[in-house]
Amino acid sequence: MTCQTPDIDYPQLARQIKAWGNALGFQQVAITDIELSGSGERLNQWLENGYQGEMRWMAEHGSKRYHPEQLLPGTVRVISVRMDYLPEDSNLIAVLKAEDKAYISRYALGRDYHKLIRKRLTTLAKDIEQAVPGAVIQRPFVDSAPVMEKPLAVKAGLGWLGKHTLVINSEVGSWFFLGEIYTSLPLPVDEPGEDDQCGECSACLKVCPTDAFPEPYVLDARRCISYLTIENKGSIPEEFREPMGNRVFGCDDCQAICPWNKVAPSATEKDFSPRHQLDNRELVELFLWSEAEFLKYTEGSPIRRIGYTGWLRNLAVGLGNAPSSDSVISALKSRENHPSEMLREHISWALQQHSRPKRRKRKITNPATRMPS
Repeated sequence: MTCQTPDIDYPQLARQIKAWGNALGFQQVAITDIELSGSGERLNQWLENGYQGEMRWMAEHGSKRYHPEQLLPGTVRVISVRMDYLPEDSNLIAVLKAEDKAYISRYALGRDYHKLIRKRLTTLAKDIEQAVPGAVIQRPFVDSAPVMEKPLAVKAGLGWLGKHTLVINSEVGSWFFLGEIYTSLPLPVDEPGEDDQCGECSACLKVCPTDAFPEPYVLDARRCISYLTIENKGSIPEEFREPMGNRVFGCDDCQAICPWNKVAPSATEKDFSPRHQLDNRELVELFLWSEAEFLKYTEGSPIRRIGYTGWLRNLAVGLGNAPSSDSVISALKSRENHPSEMLREHISWALQQHSRPKRRKRKITNPATRMPS
């Protein structure tokens, strides 16, 4: 049950919120209610299947994920926002083809989106509070709490949930971040804008290097390269190392091949532009960074969250898949005595890859050539 304040013009306020959001750099702002029972059922089934891997926090908050009013008492609406992040020259396919270079997920090339978007949402929340009389309960979120941001975005009309489990918008594709403001204001809600338009296409499912989709619209995180290189803190299972290729932080294959991303716009936010040439660096060069260099060049970046050892682990796998050369072997051997047993194990595996008489040539297929018509 919602309680409206008589002297507030809620439709006008909703329009004003969207205008403020656009002025803050959000390409889309929409409003939805908090009914997520169906999404909660799907989440619980996903957890029962163990697809979350070591991400134990996915099950720690119980029903708070699909009952926003339990996470923030008083919540009756969610303001959902979209911010595009694809760099102007993403250089995606060229780097994937260059087996001696490091592929870093396009979202992580610039500044950490969490802080940037949270700051903008905080400003938007303050604008709202100043515009209404009396107290209002509000809280901004950016992938930092038990919030079902994708189902909320779909309900708000930002797009539909694709078979690769990301939100797709027919006008801009899927290269965008999401953020939310939970609010106690009973604003008018927007209608879901688009039905599922994936149709018979299964390109994203087929292109996944590690077969991480047991079925359409379901991701087994334990097999996903993004999980393996970021969330996973331990050893990367050997069965996934060769398929990882040169992907050392995340993976974008399922987005790169999606036909809806033919229309994806470049980001207007300059902070999402690549920093320190991380969109075109060689594996050997990054592997030889000292810890001080790692901290320097990943300051303000989401890459830093995996830590220096995790960074070296991922790069060791990339070097194991790279073409053999004196520089690759020398770089790997330079860290053979690293104090981390986990890292030593990955380096040993990489060196064994280069000692094999006939190494399998890893083939990179340009997703653009496999786009469904």
